[in-house]
Amino acid sequence: MLYIFAGLPGSGKSTLAKRLSQKLNATYLRIDTLEQGLRDLCGVSVTGEGYRLAYRIAKDNLRLGESVVADSCNPITLTRNEWEDVARDSGSGFIHLEIICSDIPEHRGRVESRASEVPGLKLPTWEDVVNRNYHEWDRPRTIVDTAGKSEDESFASLLQIIGKT
Repeated sequence: MLYIFAGLPGSGKSTLAKRLSQKLNATYLRIDTLEQGLRDLCGVSVTGEGYRLAYRIAKDNLRLGESVVADSCNPITLTRNEWEDVARDSGSGFIHLEIICSDIPEHRGRVESRASEVPGLKLPTWEDVVNRNYHEWDRPRTIVDTAGKSEDESFASLLQIIGKT
């Protein structure tokens, strides 16, 4: 199964994606890590290379029968289509998981107070988050709202929604 996470920075998506990967013993692919690695190791000015590299790694693991958790903003229709293609090409199922924080002051506070977990990665500002190109959804997805919830409560909601309690 391919678990396709999406959501704005600071919504809680990486926290939930990592926890789901641990619970399911699934391969965890974080676009931020791949893109920063390409910058650091290859001197690449990254546009879509991190996603394209992640698609290849995901296909390899899905074909081995492993579940994959894909952690990225996944903000545009193109990347959502490409993640679905990865699952279909691998003979795997998939689920879109959009993580949101509907409380704007809480979301802003998270963005402005967090530290980068990826060495060298420059985190977006609140202005960057608000102005990010984020397409409306044109397909079914499961929404997890982390506003006003602890990490444990949000994770419990995610597990209940996907039937993995």
